[in-house]
Amino acid sequence: MTYRINMLVRALAAAVLALPLLFSPTWSYAQLPTLGDGGEMSTGAERRLGERIARELYRDPDYIDDPVLAEYVQGIWTRLLAAARVRGELTPEMDDRYAWQVILGRDREINAFALPGGYLGLQLGLIAIVDSPDELASVLGHELSHVTQRHISRLMAQQSRMTPLMIGAMILGVLAASKSPDLGGAMISGGQAAAMQGQLNFSRDMEREADRIGYGVMTQAGYAPQAFATMFEKLQQASRLNDNGSFPYLRTHPLTTERIADMQARAQLNATPPLPALSLEQAMITARAQVLSNPGVDALRAAVAGASPAAAATMTPARQAGALYAGALASMKQRNFAQARQLVARLTPLVAGDATAARLANLLAAEVAWAAGDAPRVLALVDPAAPGRPELVLSSEARIRTGKALEAAQRLQTWVASNPRDASAWQLLASAYSAQGETLRAIRAEAEAQVAQLDYAAAVDRFKAAQDLVRKEGTGRDPEGHIEASIIDTRLRQVQLLLKEQALEH
Repeated sequence: MTYRINMLVRALAAAVLALPLLFSPTWSYAQLPTLGDGGEMSTGAERRLGERIARELYRDPDYIDDPVLAEYVQGIWTRLLAAARVRGELTPEMDDRYAWQVILGRDREINAFALPGGYLGLQLGLIAIVDSPDELASVLGHELSHVTQRHISRLMAQQSRMTPLMIGAMILGVLAASKSPDLGGAMISGGQAAAMQGQLNFSRDMEREADRIGYGVMTQAGYAPQAFATMFEKLQQASRLNDNGSFPYLRTHPLTTERIADMQARAQLNATPPLPALSLEQAMITARAQVLSNPGVDALRAAVAGASPAAAATMTPARQAGALYAGALASMKQRNFAQARQLVARLTPLVAGDATAARLANLLAAEVAWAAGDAPRVLALVDPAAPGRPELVLSSEARIRTGKALEAAQRLQTWVASNPRDASAWQLLASAYSAQGETLRAIRAEAEAQVAQLDYAAAVDRFKAAQDLVRKEGTGRDPEGHIEASIIDTRLRQVQLLLKEQALEH
């Protein structure tokens, strides 16, 4: 009897380990849910599940909020969402209930993954290998389609149907083991293998569906159809030459000759011109992702060496722009500001004829000035009224440091009113308020920053700290202090409800 119980324990443990992971809170691996008819989980439940995972990603040391790269990705993502709405893939219910946010990870691994509730994870390593926005759009369109087709809910439903098969096989195996341990072990393993094969086949079907839907979404958004096939080919070739663990995307999204051939055929049916050559903007974005995802000393030195006049002499203008941008950013990271300024000075005339690339070069010059402690220079380079988020962040930081916190706060208030999920903007607003001595507003802004990153417990603590301040000191001489106190009370109750929902889920 003891022997059979031990066998059952071992079999059940093996079954748990054999089940495919629904998600991983780490950046290095993300087996993402795919599959089903979507009837097993409501959109609200899926959003809450996604928030639980996203909250861990925000806490991960690899999480990065880089305004330049985030803006670039968001520009692509917004176009894809609009196309999905036009095609009817993104229903009004999902549009309203899901987050539709892309979370960036610093790691240089080639990876992207969909999470429940409209969250997507994207590693800088993937941005670092694309040669056009179209190629990145093909990956994001594929991941978007995993969400719109409810693959996450469908995979969970499929797993619940597979579990009885596995348990049944294990029970038979335990019974057989009393007569023949070898036969029992074989039956247990066979049951697990059958269930896993069914799960694998189901996932492959959903990968093909995500390809087809994603292809339609990206082409509807105006991106080149060929990019889907070229991205597939690039990933496959790179992994064949050097799969050193840096290509988890191909393990969680296995490429097959059928999938590649399907995308190639679809691209050939669309009589469109070939993909454009590498642009100045894309070369600089790629260079930024490469430097930020690999900040080791050797890599930074290599980036600087790649920007030398001798190395750049044989490059195309776009490659030169990328090399100079990478060299300047790497020099800044090494705190060699004189060298960084020299490289930016070489970059600026090279990209002067391209407004988008010229803006990126100007923002880099402002970053170098900020890192060197020259806040007035930042304000001379960056227009605080410019609509871009990178300009907002840099100018706000510089204004706070130069005694213009009121101006920074006014601009940030307008921004967070329309972008309440921007945690970095809320944190900057808290700094601007603190610099003016407006402690109550600063604490509330800190709380909102925690809400934006889904850390409701920390947000509740900050809102309660604000309430304590009001009880001890009142609202002071602030004529609108009672309004702020009322907002804090309301927001505390709202976030406490969210925190209670989280506790019930656990």
